[in-house]
Amino acid sequence: MIGYPIQFLYGSSSEPTGFIQSLSVYSSWFNRLLFSLKTQKDAPAGEYSECGDIHQAQNGDQDAFRRIMERYQGHVSKLLWRFTRDKNSHEELIQESFVQVYLSLHTYKARAPFEHWLSRIATRAGYRFWKQSKRHTYVPLLDNDWEQLPQDPSDPMAPQQAAELVHHLLSKLPPRDRLVLTLRYLEQCSVIETAHRTGWSPSLVKVQTHRAKQKLKKMLNNTDIEFEM
Repeated sequence: MIGYPIQFLYGSSSEPTGFIQSLSVYSSWFNRLLFSLKTQKDAPAGEYSECGDIHQAQNGDQDAFRRIMERYQGHVSKLLWRFTRDKNSHEELIQESFVQVYLSLHTYKARAPFEHWLSRIATRAGYRFWKQSKRHTYVPLLDNDWEQLPQDPSDPMAPQQAAELVHHLLSKLPPRDRLVLTLRYLEQCSVIETAHRTGWSPSLVKVQTHRAKQKLKKMLNNTDIEFEM
């Protein structure tokens, strides 16, 4: 069994330092939990139900929460790869997301699929990461940004190379614009799904999408890239 500091779960302090202390202590526990996931065998498929694990985890069952992490760590990892290509930052975002899932688990009411609820938490963790790591309004493209492109525009790009280039181009945009384009066009989320993931209203999603597309078009002016969305 892995011990964890339950006294921090429903702490009465509303000060930011209390939250930071809580997150720090939980990070230590989650490091051990993530290590345990890598070193033990998976439970037999179908032995535990998702609803049962969620209910038990809400009541403090550590093993149930471990199984939830096992079930969704691949999904969360893939989702957060959209937000950073740095391995260390990626692992920290995964850890932060599951910390937030644990701290918020008592609020989950099963009104939507658990995966959707978890995706919303992970998306917001990634968005916070973007806002903290890059505070800017516009970063112009440099000549060396185009070195990844084939010399002949008719030459196809490898899928991985194309994905990295898109990630690089979007990183030039402000976080809010980058987020809405990532969700709407890379993850193919509908307006309603994007609104759920971001906490914005559907009308704001539409306005933000339009503004972000205009900024991206402006950024790609005088290049050989054709912009179609």
